[in-house]
Amino acid sequence: MLALVLSSCLTSKKVNLLQEPDGKDIPSYVDTLSFEDYRIRTDDRLYIQVYSVDAELTKLFNQGMNASTMRQQMRNGSGDMYGTNELYSYLVDDNGNIHYPMVGDVPVRGKTTREVKHLLEDELSGLVKSVGNYSLMSVDVQVINRFFSVIGAVQSARVPLMKEKLTIFEALALAGDIADYGDHSKIRIVREIEGETTIRTFDVRSKDIINSEFYYIEPNDVIYIQYMPGHTFGINHVTTTISVVATTVSFGGFIYALVQRAINAANRAKTSGGK
Repeated sequence: MLALVLSSCLTSKKVNLLQEPDGKDIPSYVDTLSFEDYRIRTDDRLYIQVYSVDAELTKLFNQGMNASTMRQQMRNGSGDMYGTNELYSYLVDDNGNIHYPMVGDVPVRGKTTREVKHLLEDELSGLVKSVGNYSLMSVDVQVINRFFSVIGAVQSARVPLMKEKLTIFEALALAGDIADYGDHSKIRIVREIEGETTIRTFDVRSKDIINSEFYYIEPNDVIYIQYMPGHTFGINHVTTTISVVATTVSFGGFIYALVQRAINAANRAKTSGGK
C-alpha cells in the first residue's frame, strides 16, 4: 500500500511547465514555429463592414446595424446563432463563395481576410462608379464565430477564439487549466489541415514548445488532455499521503490484533480441553 501511495504522488516534474528538455523525460522540439494568416474555409462566417464618405452608401451596404455592436457580438459569439449572426454575416458555401448583395458570388475560400478586403473594395468601387455615384469604398473583413474546444482532464469547454495568435498556454488558461492528474506529457490536438483531420501529440512541459508548431491554436482545434494511469488512486499532497499511510497501518494493526486474539483464544481452549 505504501509503495502504491508513493508511486501515485504528483511531482513537480510531472506538472511544471517550461522545463528544460533533458532528452529523456522532457522532450526537445525542433524550431518549426511559424504563423501564417488564417485562410478562409468552407462553413466559415464572414463579418463585412463597408465604410464610405457617402452616408447613404454606408447604410446601404451595412444593413443598418450598429457596426461596433455587431462586431462585438460576432467576435465573442454572444449573438443568437440563428438571429444576429445569421442575418449579419456571410456563410462560405461548399463552392467556396459568399453571396454579397449587388455583387453576386465572391470566391473567398483559401484567401486571407486581407485578400478578400481588397477584392471587395475593387468590386464595390467599380459598382458605384458604374452608376455615376462614385465614392471611395473601404471594407473591413473578419472571420467570426471561431472557436476551439478543450476536453478530458480539464473543465471541458468550447471557447471563442478572441484573437489571431492564441497560444496553447492561453488556451488552457481559458479552459481553467489542466486538472489534477491530467497528463501534461501527452497533450493531443485534433486539427483539420487542408481538408484532412490530423492528431498531433506533444509534451506541454517542454520549454521548446514555444518554438514549435504546437504553440499556436487554430480555429476548430480540439485539445484533448488524458488522465495519468492510475489517477483514481492518485495522491497529490504530503499530508494526504501521511494520512493514508497512518490509516493503513492502524487498520492493519487492528486486523492483526483481532487475528492474534482469535489465535490465543483457540490455544487456551485447546489447552483447557487437554487437561
